[in-house]
Amino acid sequence: MSSDGQGRSHWFDDEAGPVVRPYAMTRGRTTSVGQHRLDLIAVVVAEPEAGDPETDATLSPEHVDIVGLCRDTPQSLAELAAELDLPVGVVRVLIGDLVAREFVHVTRPVPPAELPDESILRDVINGLRAL
Repeated sequence: MSSDGQGRSHWFDDEAGPVVRPYAMTRGRTTSVGQHRLDLIAVVVAEPEAGDPETDATLSPEHVDIVGLCRDTPQSLAELAAELDLPVGVVRVLIGDLVAREFVHVTRPVPPAELPDESILRDVINGLRAL
């Protein structure tokens, strides 16, 4: 480790930029309330009546970024992780915080197994045409 003459140590070169460990963003937490609902295809939607997250001093810049991205258009957990360049586990915890604070809500697409069978829909259409 080298010193810059001002008592600070440099671990990285100037091009590395600021480095924050993922667990620091989540304050060491690896789970959040309701995390069982947060799979990769869970869609995060900003609450329209929620206040401005930038005025909440308890939220991190990453929390604010998530709300901002979801205000433009609903985003899946995977899309948010990619856009923010953060691990999925970190984004899950951050989203859990935002859900608890009612800045966002999470919806899940209907799994294909729960969609009606295409042949049933065709039979219904044919039945309606026969009327």
